[in-house]
Amino acid sequence: MIRLIVGLGNPGEHYRETRHNAGFMVIDHLTRRLKLKHCEECCFSHLYKKRINGVDIYFAKPQTYMNLSGIAVKNLLTDLNLLPEEILVIHDDLDLPLGVTKIKFGGSSAGQKGVENIIKELGTKNFYRLRLGIGRPKEKRQVVNYVLSPFSPEQRPIWERTLQKAGECVIRAITEGIEPAMNFCNRND
Repeated sequence: MIRLIVGLGNPGEHYRETRHNAGFMVIDHLTRRLKLKHCEECCFSHLYKKRINGVDIYFAKPQTYMNLSGIAVKNLLTDLNLLPEEILVIHDDLDLPLGVTKIKFGGSSAGQKGVENIIKELGTKNFYRLRLGIGRPKEKRQVVNYVLSPFSPEQRPIWERTLQKAGECVIRAITEGIEPAMNFCNRND
């Protein structure tokens, strides 16, 4: 059962609307949709909690910056007494076209530095990820600028639909289970 949802991103207003903050944006969306209460600053994270179906579900935005997300996640698991299999990490993914969502379990980081650091800190790849497609820039050397830039006006409506779908994926994962969430999320129509 998913008990902790971690949205990856970078803290600070400068990064707020950037593609790399896709995970933070989903947590912010869920905060509004589920009326989450900010319960505390814990484990290098903004932490929110909601009781759903009699179980405490936690939502976190690590404040360690993307590339050190594993430090926060490891501390959260220890503090909340959870296993890696009970987390869903939400992150941007350059390898998926804008608008595509995928839930997967395990596997490599596919070059996503936040996921890479989580794997390193936890010593396992065995956790769920909600991958949010942001597409790739035309030139490989532009990747850093691309992920640290906001969505273009043309991309914004697609991103807004992706945000809605990602929120629904998370809600299904915590209310119906991971399989129904995967069936919904991995269907890109």
